[in-house]
Amino acid sequence: MLVYTIKELCRTCYTCVRECPAKAIRIVGGQAEVITDRCIACGNCTKVCSQGAKVFLNTTDRVLKLLGDQPKVAAMIAPSFPAEFSDIPDHRMLIGMIRSIGFEYVTEVSFGADIVADKYKKLVNESNEYYITSDCPSIVNYIKYYHPALADSLAPIVSPMVAMSRIVHKKYGEDTKIVFIGPCVAKKAESSEIDEAITFTELRDLFAQLGISPANSTPSDFDPPFGGRGAIFPVTRGLLQTASINDDAITGNIIAAEGRIGFQEALKEFEAGLIKTQHVELLCCEGCIMGPGLSKNGKQYNRRALVSSYANRKMNEIDQNGWKSAFDEFSDLDLSVRHKAEDHRLLMPDEADVTDVLISMGKKTRKDQLDCGACGYESCVEHAIAIKKGLAEVEMCLPYTIEKLHKSVTDLALSNEKLSSMRQALKQSEKLAHMGQLSAGIAHELNNPLGVVIMYSNILLDECKPDDPVREDLKLVVEQAGRCKKIVAGLLNFARKNQVNHQMVNIGELISHSLESIIVPANVKVSVVNKTTNPDAMLDSEQMMQVLTNLIKNAIDAMPGGGAVNILLEDTLSHVSITVGDTGSGIREENRSKVFEPFFTTKGLGHGTGLGLATAYGIVKMHKGQITVESNTDPAKGPTGTSFKIVLPRRKE
Repeated sequence: MLVYTIKELCRTCYTCVRECPAKAIRIVGGQAEVITDRCIACGNCTKVCSQGAKVFLNTTDRVLKLLGDQPKVAAMIAPSFPAEFSDIPDHRMLIGMIRSIGFEYVTEVSFGADIVADKYKKLVNESNEYYITSDCPSIVNYIKYYHPALADSLAPIVSPMVAMSRIVHKKYGEDTKIVFIGPCVAKKAESSEIDEAITFTELRDLFAQLGISPANSTPSDFDPPFGGRGAIFPVTRGLLQTASINDDAITGNIIAAEGRIGFQEALKEFEAGLIKTQHVELLCCEGCIMGPGLSKNGKQYNRRALVSSYANRKMNEIDQNGWKSAFDEFSDLDLSVRHKAEDHRLLMPDEADVTDVLISMGKKTRKDQLDCGACGYESCVEHAIAIKKGLAEVEMCLPYTIEKLHKSVTDLALSNEKLSSMRQALKQSEKLAHMGQLSAGIAHELNNPLGVVIMYSNILLDECKPDDPVREDLKLVVEQAGRCKKIVAGLLNFARKNQVNHQMVNIGELISHSLESIIVPANVKVSVVNKTTNPDAMLDSEQMMQVLTNLIKNAIDAMPGGGAVNILLEDTLSHVSITVGDTGSGIREENRSKVFEPFFTTKGLGHGTGLGLATAYGIVKMHKGQITVESNTDPAKGPTGTSFKIVLPRRKE
């Protein structure tokens, strides 16, 4: 993986998506992730990421290991080096610093560019075909991956780097190891003929790591063969100028395009046959002088001027006869290559699916498609296609997200009371969880000694004579021990983590079964109003019956002087609700927030454990439902009484 993301630095700005010509960036959970098999290693994302979240593979350690293991290692320097090392005006000092790292040879790739330019000139002049230059590995990758039909149109000539590696091997021996140093990330994986490749910024790191500076280095010149006009190769139209090819707008037949947008448009028109009588020179960056392997914030035209100035000095100082002799020596070297298509295109989704995505983002008509580009895609349709391909997320659409945020804020402002209730419910759930753990521990510890007390108190009572004065005391012990047993059982029931056994249940029948298990006093009237259109829901009938019998018993207990228990059944398409109300005296306001807390009860001493409503609350929550309470204790405000409302999802969530 040449380019990757440091996830903790990614800030969800989508700049990398916008700048990636291959759309090899996938957004997952709001974070940008490089898709290795789609990446053309252009490094655009590393250049534009202000947070430093996009980085390329650092291979300086591998280079140091190679230098330590091998006696003959040659460094090949790309001709764009003047654009990076303007702080070292004498190129011989830079070469001396590179030698200090441990390189046996330091050669210039510009000679390889001279040879390649000559091959390309012959190809243009002698062939009836029209070609696309193949010296930029990112362009080659892009064409093979995303315009595979044009793979045969790539010039069948290796890049200057590969050409120079073959020259070095021929001149200095096949056993010579080669390290390329340049501005390009894609060079790291372009060819197996190069042993390692590092960028100019990585070279600076090596200087700093090894303590190498102009002050402690000896100036040196390149090892032969020396480059000529190829020194101008890294700027736009550099190939044409190196080869002295006519690129006149009137009489020439060469089109040059550079940069993310320019090269893509040129390829589209070339493939469509709109420029079928033109050769095309393409660079993924704005010239190699703006590659991702150079220091950031450099100015394009200043760098161009630095390269031009160096090339001008070089051509004034060059030994033309020596250069010509070297050129003749290597001009017959085989520099041919065949580029094979590697189709990485994703299948286009159906138009109907794309339309569905657009509608989901509120883009129901063409007028709704703003094409603002904030998502990183050129148009809303391209964004929708990327979503269907699994490369993008709906939330990347800024207008949609802002509108959704506004709606959320509005909904939040209109439901403060509901929000407060949700917070209270969360607090209650946390409290119940802690109480459940505590209760389980207490209950298990009490069970064994309590069993002994119950057993022996019953034995003593059975053996006690009817007229024995301690018989009444023993009865009281047995009775209270039995009550303790019920409390412990209640604790275990409250604490246990039940699994909900969902079954289709008719809630009307559930109410009937619950009432059958309860003794209703004569002075209490129970009424059931069923307003459901579909009474069936997926519930655990046993657990929900426990909840309902508890609520109905509490309602009856709240009316010792008699009254009415009113049960209301309602439903919606997705939920069912059960309301159990009474006409008792109500629950005081200060106690309403406590009714679901374990051990809280308004009943008198010895009546109730305070676990019934806490258990009911837990069961309802396990059903992914809600239980709420409303109560009135003031006759001036209306009928007194309390009602508990349970809302449950109709289907298992």
